[in-house]
Amino acid sequence: MPLSMMEQGDTRMITEFHGQEEMKRHLQDLGFIKGEKVRVVEENPGGMILMIKGVKIALNRALANRIMVAD
Repeated sequence: MPLSMMEQGDTRMITEFHGQEEMKRHLQDLGFIKGEKVRVVEENPGGMILMIKGVKIALNRALANRIMVAD
């Protein structure tokens, strides 16, 4: 399921990315790596605040929609 479908407090593992290689590299540079756990700290209509590798990162919903997660 897309990361954008997660709710506040949910924790899931990143499984894959959809999009161009440049976008995938950008997300990996931010710490979004396959197998890494990501938690939704806060969400609003425009985006999400996520905790990954102990760092809070704000991500808009368009990008969050390109990251696939699973339990």
